[in-house]
Amino acid sequence: MEKDARPEATSGAVPATVPAPAGQRAEKTVAETAAEVTHTVLYQDINGVGRLYGGRLMEWIDEAAAIVARRHCGGSVTTACIDQLQFRHPAYRNDIVDVVARVTYVGNTSLEVRVDSYVEDVRDGSREKINRAFLTLVHVDELGRPRPVPYGLRMLTDEERSEHDDALKRLELRKLRREEHY
Repeated sequence: MEKDARPEATSGAVPATVPAPAGQRAEKTVAETAAEVTHTVLYQDINGVGRLYGGRLMEWIDEAAAIVARRHCGGSVTTACIDQLQFRHPAYRNDIVDVVARVTYVGNTSLEVRVDSYVEDVRDGSREKINRAFLTLVHVDELGRPRPVPYGLRMLTDEERSEHDDALKRLELRKLRREEHY
């Protein structure tokens, strides 16, 4: 089972949006738009064997991704694609589930958001990974038509740059699957 320790607290301030030179779009950092949403698994969230419904977790994942994407775009978004969902660890009634989301790639009208979900052990604060998903969301106008994402992505760490490189590979795989009608 993959464990995740809670990240160390930072000094607080999130870097401001980076202004753009002429002809380029301004950038936001990964941390600037990241989100962690916490849920308690309630009776209505469990299935017949007492585990968290997969569909409920998918709802929470989509919600966290949309929050991050809206923060990054400064407007409305719609989910276009969810890559691979594997349920690695169960969650039960009264468990605490943390859903952690951050932008990994920004295109012209779309962006990719990585979402990790964990069940938290309240006794020691450790977390077991339930799932990792990558969602593609599209920035849309009032009529639901795609519109340009106004901000690029500024990566500050080697981990963020590596995640971005991986996102470019996933983007190519998505294009290939579309071409093959998969």
